[in-house]
Amino acid sequence: MPPEDDGPSRSTKSPNAFRTISEVAHELGLPQHVLRFWESKFAQVSPMKRAGGRRYYRPDDVALLSRIRDLLHHEGYTIKGVQKLLRQNGVKNLQKAPDVAKTGPAEEAPPKAPPGTEITDGIRAAVADLKGACGILRDAVKSA
Repeated sequence: MPPEDDGPSRSTKSPNAFRTISEVAHELGLPQHVLRFWESKFAQVSPMKRAGGRRYYRPDDVALLSRIRDLLHHEGYTIKGVQKLLRQNGVKNLQKAPDVAKTGPAEEAPPKAPPGTEITDGIRAAVADLKGACGILRDAVKSA
């Protein structure tokens, strides 16, 4: 029994060919609705739309979506963080030099802390902030 054909894949198409949302979703391992959502969050992702609203992604769009996926899913960035990187570095720099986008050209990466330390330090900082806010609120209630 021959294997089922899932339609054209990137390997059978020219590298410069446009891709449908289903092809891009399959290639990136993402659901189609995630790609549509990212279009609403990242103005730089703008597939060509044909009559009837069918999306066609350019190779540059696919590369950018792949980089966004890596930043969000593997490098721990938030959507706002990726939006900031795109604003600061532009699409071309984000795709070509991921290290520059993360640390900047003149900065060195900070030394790694022992596992769990950054969480503990973050909690301590949050508790200190909350104590300060409680003091401000306490003073505001006393003067009211």
